[in-house]
Amino acid sequence: MAEKAEKTKRPDEERAGGADTAVDVLRAAGAEFVGLTGLRPEAVTRLERTESGWVLDAEVTELARVPDSMSLMASYEVTVDERGGITGYRRVRRYERGRPDPR
Repeated sequence: MAEKAEKTKRPDEERAGGADTAVDVLRAAGAEFVGLTGLRPEAVTRLERTESGWVLDAEVTELARVPDSMSLMASYEVTVDERGGITGYRRVRRYERGRPDPR
């Protein structure tokens, strides 16, 4: 009995014309964000579906210091299209890692 070999698809190929899941969007946008800014997101604190795609907030280390609690952090708002490509980003705040949020 011959079995058919099934082609394994990458996550970005699962759905023609766009990202399949929120995880796919995060992976694609994260890789593009690193390429654009040189900053690697440490956490995503918001992921929201919009009419034109997605919006997410990413926390990054902008300036590493010793001790680590003194590192300069930033929160970026990133807008993403249906395919997971970044359509824009902006820094919304900067803060020291060890300081509580005053809000």
